[in-house]
Amino acid sequence: MNTIHRAILWDLDGTIVDTNACHAHTWESVLNKYGFEFDRRAYAENFGRNNTSLLPALLGFFPDDDLMMNIVEEKESLFRQIAANWITLVPGVMTWLKDARELNYRQAIASSAPHENINTMLAIMNLDGCFDAIISGTDLPAKPRPDVFLRAADVLGVFPQDCLVIEDAIAGVQGAHEAGMSCIAVATTHPPEELDQADAVIQDFTIPFTEVLQVLNWD
Repeated sequence: MNTIHRAILWDLDGTIVDTNACHAHTWESVLNKYGFEFDRRAYAENFGRNNTSLLPALLGFFPDDDLMMNIVEEKESLFRQIAANWITLVPGVMTWLKDARELNYRQAIASSAPHENINTMLAIMNLDGCFDAIISGTDLPAKPRPDVFLRAADVLGVFPQDCLVIEDAIAGVQGAHEAGMSCIAVATTHPPEELDQADAVIQDFTIPFTEVLQVLNWD
């Protein structure tokens, strides 16, 4: 199979790396420090969005610029400090990364996370060098807007219709389709029935990569 002009665009948090507990802990710690309750339901509903979109949902109001900056910077700093003791790879993901490379797919990270977080997670998980591009959506409109996926496709030199997005968040699935891309959802953060907008839904990456490609007619 010649897939040299096709690409896999990977979300990171919750897709490649299980970071849910670490993010929840750091958000709760920092919000409590500032005198705010941590709304777990709002967190779950908005997981996958960038911080400027997520924080107002957690607070229930739009903070001023100083409060936004202070909370986000402290939260992400704490995340990077403790991540090595909290985060793990989603089962089977290393096999999928290897299989995609052997099938000549180009691969990119297309994440809402800050670059510093992305680099920290990739280093902890020994994933440096696995990707042809790393795109952070921090300064782009938040998912479900398609901007981070379109930026990744542009950097890779691949048409949007030739990109396959792998996501765990509802907003990410919506953003992939808004970009005109196919999407596989992995049910690490949401139950499968909440991800039914995706072209395929898997529990984790222990199912063979090529088997899912066949379902999508990408083989």
